[in-house]
Amino acid sequence: MSRVIVVGGGPAGMMAAISAANKNKVTLIEKNPKLGKKLFITGKGRCNVTNSKDISEFFDNIPVNPTFLYSSLYTFTNENTIDFFNKLGVELKVERGNRVFPKSDKSSDIIKALEKELANKKVEVLLNSNIVELNKSENKINYLTLENGNKIYGDYFIFATGGVSYPQTGSTGDGYRFSKELGHSVVEPKAALVPIEVKEQYIKDLQGLSLVNVELSIKENEKTLYKEFGEMLFTHFGISGPIVLSASRVVNNRKNLKAVINLKPALTKEELDKRIQKDFIKYSNKDFKNSLNDLLPQKLINTIIKLSNIDENKKVNSITKEERKALVDLLQNFKLEIKGLRPIAEAIITSGGINTKEIDPSTMKSKIVDNLYFAGELIDVDAYTGGFNIQIALSTGYLAGSSIID
Repeated sequence: MSRVIVVGGGPAGMMAAISAANKNKVTLIEKNPKLGKKLFITGKGRCNVTNSKDISEFFDNIPVNPTFLYSSLYTFTNENTIDFFNKLGVELKVERGNRVFPKSDKSSDIIKALEKELANKKVEVLLNSNIVELNKSENKINYLTLENGNKIYGDYFIFATGGVSYPQTGSTGDGYRFSKELGHSVVEPKAALVPIEVKEQYIKDLQGLSLVNVELSIKENEKTLYKEFGEMLFTHFGISGPIVLSASRVVNNRKNLKAVINLKPALTKEELDKRIQKDFIKYSNKDFKNSLNDLLPQKLINTIIKLSNIDENKKVNSITKEERKALVDLLQNFKLEIKGLRPIAEAIITSGGINTKEIDPSTMKSKIVDNLYFAGELIDVDAYTGGFNIQIALSTGYLAGSSIID
């Protein structure tokens, strides 16, 4: 029986250890005092573990190297993920956008299930174990040296150390460093799924406001680079939330971009105009500032009034047709000037990583090092929000672990 050493106790590493343990003796090394530290905070602590779309639709949600993932995603599908957690006693539920969460809304339930299965498979787990160097000869890794001086020998090694986002969770780029030492090339890590900063100062007034069923477009001059419908959030520096995080990919280092929010995408201009006329009739003797309560969240009203250039004390029955039409346009073209992206440390995931050309996609085995495999965010693959990234971690981890058979 071979000895497999898995480095990294996130979803990819835990699943790699579980699947490798079917045929091998496995040790899982984690630098943190507990497993799944980053997994614990994903989905605002609720853990969007996968997506219930047909697996064939996953590839439309993976903008970087989707074809590389065919083998892993079809070997361990989203249905396999749902079945895996159900068998371990975790009830799941499907929410908007086919996103799958634990019914309890607790990411800790997902982590506990993985820990339980690690124990079932008799995987040795070494916590608080920071690797300081690796020993290799020819095309093989011989052993890893921990900070305490202990040497960890293995026949096979799986690197699942994550990227460089959320470094406080232990994602500090160790896997990149070790892989480079072994001869692998690393595609420069960049922030992916990261909030967007805007230039408008009034954004601070909207901090904490969450919007659902809006449409976000990212525009360069008049060219639309991205458009998505869903949920978003205003912050003290700009915008965040699912559709914003996915939009961040097209921002990168581009200049002169605008975020355009359609606050009422379900209505045509004519329908929205009729809706406003209806409210204006209802509040005809009121001041303009008191006429938008049925149409907009309270926190947004003052900002919309200021941007509309309509006097807040103007009686609704004296608002002109032109002013009303301008209000319609503002509600469907709420524009923010993009300053840039938040730092990579605040990104949910890292784009970039180990070059996929140097990994066999059918096994996750290194093409450079004879006894090395890769899994998860460390590889140059990433997806939009919606549970796709955790599924990639689980699928690549499963494939890497199950491919080690002597």
